[in-house]
Amino acid sequence: MPDLAGRLRLTIVRTARRLRQETGTDLSPSLTAALSTIERHGPLTPGEVATRERIQRPTATRVLARLEEQGLIDRMPDVRDRRSSLLTASKAGRDLLAELRTRKTAFLAARIEDLDDEDRATLERAADILERMLAE
Repeated sequence: MPDLAGRLRLTIVRTARRLRQETGTDLSPSLTAALSTIERHGPLTPGEVATRERIQRPTATRVLARLEEQGLIDRMPDVRDRRSSLLTASKAGRDLLAELRTRKTAFLAARIEDLDDEDRATLERAADILERMLAE
């Protein structure tokens, strides 16, 4: 089992790296992940972003400042806690994420298209298994 786990880990890491390269953006993986989390689960407080991204609050503050500088998130007052703010993905942020997802999907789809039916079925089954394994 350790050999299989090692191969899977390496393949997943390489796949993730290649997909990031295919996006053609200068946005770092940590910025992209934070933006995606805000889009998916927002509005969120900065502390909630830190918790969901499993990063320290000061790191989240720097990441969020960069996203805000680039116009990818909007910040509004938190009516429940005036000391905090709520973050949402801006239209530019949502548009960027949609474009990144489209590019990544197209990259994979082109490679899957070249496979025979048996290999495609195997990948379908592997995707199901991986989703089950990683379900939280």
